Amino acid sequence: MALLLHRIGRFAYRRAWLVVIGWVVALGALLGLGLGLGGQLQESYSIPGTESQEAIDQLAAVFPQTAGASAKAVIDAPDGDSVESDANRAAIEAMEAELEGIDGVASVLGPFDEYAGDQVSGDERTAYIQVTFDGAVSDVTQASLDAVTAAGELGEDAGLTVAFGGEVFQETTFGLTVTEALGVLFAGVVLFITFGSLVSAGMPLLTALVGVGAAFGGISIVAAFATVSSTAPMLAVMIGLAVGIDYALFILSRHRTQLARGQDAEESAAEAVATAGGAVVFAGLTVIIALLGLLVVGIPFLSVMGVAAAFAVFIAVAGAVTLLPALMGLLGDRLAPKPGSRAARRATAADDGGRPTMGRRWVQTVLKAPVVFVLLVVGLLGAAAVPAASLDLNLPAGNGEPGSSQREAYDLIETGFGPGYNGPLIVTVDITQTTDIFDDLDAIGARIAELDGVAYVGQGLPNETADTAIIQVIPDSAPDDPETKQVVQEIRDLEPSIQDDYGTPIAVTGYTAVSIDISQRLTDALVPFALIVVGLSIVLLLIVFRSVFVPVKAALGFLLSAFGAIGATVAVFQWGWFADLLHIEPGPILSFLPILLMAVLFGLAMDYEVFLVSGMREEYVKTGEPRSSVVHGFQHAARVVTAAALIMFFVFFAFVPEGSGVIKGIAFALAVGVAFDAFLVRMTLVPAAMALAGRGAWWLPRRLARLLPDVDIEGEGLRAHLEQAEWATSRRGAVLAEHAVFGLPERPIGPIDLDVPAGGLLLVEGEPVDRRIVMATLAGRLEPVEGRVAVLGAPLPTDARRVQRQVAIAELDTGAGPGRSPSRSAGEVIGARADATRPWYRLTASRAVVDDWLDRLGEARDPGGSAIRPGTPVTALGAVDRSLVALAAALAEEPRAVVIDLDDETGADGARFWAAAARLVPAGTTVIAGVDPGHGAAAFAARGIRTIRTGPVLQEASR
Repeated sequence: MALLLHRIGRFAYRRAWLVVIGWVVALGALLGLGLGLGGQLQESYSIPGTESQEAIDQLAAVFPQTAGASAKAVIDAPDGDSVESDANRAAIEAMEAELEGIDGVASVLGPFDEYAGDQVSGDERTAYIQVTFDGAVSDVTQASLDAVTAAGELGEDAGLTVAFGGEVFQETTFGLTVTEALGVLFAGVVLFITFGSLVSAGMPLLTALVGVGAAFGGISIVAAFATVSSTAPMLAVMIGLAVGIDYALFILSRHRTQLARGQDAEESAAEAVATAGGAVVFAGLTVIIALLGLLVVGIPFLSVMGVAAAFAVFIAVAGAVTLLPALMGLLGDRLAPKPGSRAARRATAADDGGRPTMGRRWVQTVLKAPVVFVLLVVGLLGAAAVPAASLDLNLPAGNGEPGSSQREAYDLIETGFGPGYNGPLIVTVDITQTTDIFDDLDAIGARIAELDGVAYVGQGLPNETADTAIIQVIPDSAPDDPETKQVVQEIRDLEPSIQDDYGTPIAVTGYTAVSIDISQRLTDALVPFALIVVGLSIVLLLIVFRSVFVPVKAALGFLLSAFGAIGATVAVFQWGWFADLLHIEPGPILSFLPILLMAVLFGLAMDYEVFLVSGMREEYVKTGEPRSSVVHGFQHAARVVTAAALIMFFVFFAFVPEGSGVIKGIAFALAVGVAFDAFLVRMTLVPAAMALAGRGAWWLPRRLARLLPDVDIEGEGLRAHLEQAEWATSRRGAVLAEHAVFGLPERPIGPIDLDVPAGGLLLVEGEPVDRRIVMATLAGRLEPVEGRVAVLGAPLPTDARRVQRQVAIAELDTGAGPGRSPSRSAGEVIGARADATRPWYRLTASRAVVDDWLDRLGEARDPGGSAIRPGTPVTALGAVDRSLVALAAALAEEPRAVVIDLDDETGADGARFWAAAARLVPAGTTVIAGVDPGHGAAAFAARGIRTIRTGPVLQEASR
């Protein structure tokens, strides 16, 4: 991965304007298309497989007039007046008539209708009209909503107060306030303090904002075709902005440090993307995987939120590894810290010399008494997690934001009727097996009314086909009150006895019941999801750090910070601590907050873990000293991790005071979680635990070490590749070897030093198996055992793909073998190789290529020989001509080098083959051939011949 990122960084640096223009075009296309399609954000809380959702689906099929989205027009009379007065009653009935004529409205039930329930308050001052639409919330048009609210003017003209509430009036607009902008401003201040440069501080902000814009455009496009909640883009913006700034900060900080040490700007940018960018890609992937893990919970709206946030993180990663190095390319050496500046002094200071940094002083303090700091952190986070034991999850109660019409309607209903009227329950009754429908419905309603916590039970209402009925149940408590959950459960507990007595199965549904079922599903999924995330973190960190202790410690630390953040959120949002200061209304915790917190915080925690511990591992590999490695790794990463955590905290916390009700809790939990994880766990608990573990921190069983892939997150393999690449480019030979060993460790071929000039011939003599291993290695198909090897300027094995693209292997095709026709012709052999590598835009037909190479082959062969035509079967040719056809077919790929292993028959007449090959092979093309002794390759003498002989002792000869 490091090598790939190195190439991406170098390309973006060299083609800076191309990359920048590409991002501008992509941003414009995504935003333009998203806004042009006019997608609308919609709230749709549904959860397949639950009793409440199945009941809603059944009502949609058999009782459609009750299954649509609903709204309430709440009417409040002035002090001393009554809604029952003739004038007020006439105004309310006029509103009903107006509402019934609105397109999209299925039914209207007024407070004075025959089948009205308890729709007039006891003091006769408040009443409400129940409005049901044709379809679900997502199907209700804005035109219908505007017409509904316009009907309220009839009541207002009569002196009544009219407010509209219900699920269709939930606020779904997306917008940022000045408070969120302050979070970005604070991030900019932290960046300026970190870099000491306005230009450098602005680059992470620019890349993050571009990424957020692109992510929002993509989400808007999806919203035109699918239901996307208003929380999804806000969450994506919040997370995308935070990680976008942080990821760019990590890479840019590494780049400026390298510039201060005198490294070339282009090489520094590529190396920063390869090393720090590798950690960024890893961290981003962990966040994306965790967010996509929300799909397994099985809740559609939560899945959409997870995918939207994951897309924002993906864009942030892409911007950090492409757009950022392009900006580096535009600015060049101007990003280097000024000589003598604090940034330059920090970058060039010796590890143990000069004035110690704050990070070094802190880690040395921690290491003086590591046990004390471990116990202190565990105690603090354990105490913070205590409130999590009383966690109460629920969806928003539908009360709306303060000052909105929805909030006014909610408050009027609660004041006039009671809190339960804002969250009525619907009990569906299957009446297909009863012959006394109304008596049975009355009896069922009476049994429900006997339950504690039930304020009102409406009259049973059957549908037109008399197979399903509904009963409205009003609880005493508010929709998000724990007592309402108990009422729902008690009604469901009645189902077996009601079915036994009346043969009428019942189910509880409605918005409140759906919210309760979603919350229960999420509560049940919390522990399994946490285990999945923890298991994933252990596996990923095992791969990265190749240690057992580091992943286990990281996972336990993550759980501490996650549950500490949940506990703090419960204390503030559920218990009401500092509620007035933060403009918070205490109540239940948003049902999907804990899972969302774990998904996001997991990625961020692993991010900080990688940046802190990778430096420790790198130093330990060099020195073998565990304690000094902890100090070294910490002091080099502490400043950038501190800056990243502060940026995250400010960006998240900016959404708390004035953010929407749904996003407030998420933002607060993430801000607190980042602070806990970065400053208490990663920067205090981690160094203390690493010091206590000593050498055991890096223990890994040998068997497990062989199974784990090496992802090279620190860029060790990249540095080795760069050293080999520099060695390869400093030599002019086409095939280079220095102390190279081929084959297998138990059957080595070598060592050998080799330098074959471009266009020359390398002859590999010996046993067929040995020489083919050597040739396959030089063709990039096998890895050398040890030593340095480079082919056509590309080191092996790190640049094997480049070698494979430039080296063609000539196959001696006799027509035998599975899937091959024994009558393959020379034209088919050459044409197949030419077509396999010829790009689609090349206009030359393969037939013309075949004819061209057969003409060349005819000129290269003995003048007296018979011509080889396109239709000549390969099996009809002699050994030398078959080998020449195979060579011509390989050359048709236009390689820079070609590999061929000659059989015994060709070797017997080697002089004739090599004479023709010398004329056939272009001057700049190198040939690697496996031969028996007595090859007769004198025709290549002018180009340069090198010979190696495989055997127990490998020798090299040249002439």
